[in-house]
Amino acid sequence: MMHARRLDFPATRRNREPLFEVLSRWLPASGLVLEVAAGSGQHGAAFAPRLPHHRWQPTDLDPAHLASIDAWREAVGTQNLLPALALDATADDWPVAAADAVMCANMIHIAPWAACEGLLRGSARVLPEGGVLVLYGPFHRGGQPTSESNAAFDADLRARDARWGVRDLDVVAAEAARHGLVQTDLQAMPANNLCVRFEKGPSVA
Repeated sequence: MMHARRLDFPATRRNREPLFEVLSRWLPASGLVLEVAAGSGQHGAAFAPRLPHHRWQPTDLDPAHLASIDAWREAVGTQNLLPALALDATADDWPVAAADAVMCANMIHIAPWAACEGLLRGSARVLPEGGVLVLYGPFHRGGQPTSESNAAFDADLRARDARWGVRDLDVVAAEAARHGLVQTDLQAMPANNLCVRFEKGPSVA
């Protein structure tokens, strides 16, 4: 029987292996990985034991998610998976001042655009030069859906909350570039999702 606090998100369970395969290539060789909007905590529980040279810091804003993250951490019992922290992506002050990589999966389309702006702004703030931001989820390309399923998903999201919706990668990349985060890689993923890698460029005086 699953622990009462330990949430099980089917999408997270499905995407964790393809996502790990990409992360294992894209992450720095070691360091702190800050996961924004960690949700159930299943990613950290699956990835941290397989990334012994990294420390994995899961964060979220939802109290139920924070409890689930810590329940998964307790179940896994690996020391490099750190206790959950409350983090609001839109805030100008994050509880983590520095990270070698930031990962955010399936957040920016189920949140207001301000959350994506805050994620990019905050990532640029905590990452060093050469630090990596990895985004995972559905994206439009060139203003158009990449599949019928993504078009339907976008319509459903906007019906639920007009501030939500599948984001256009060109728009996200342009906003990232404003903060010195340059898109360096793109990987097609199952279920019409994408993994996008950004790298922080040198600071401009």
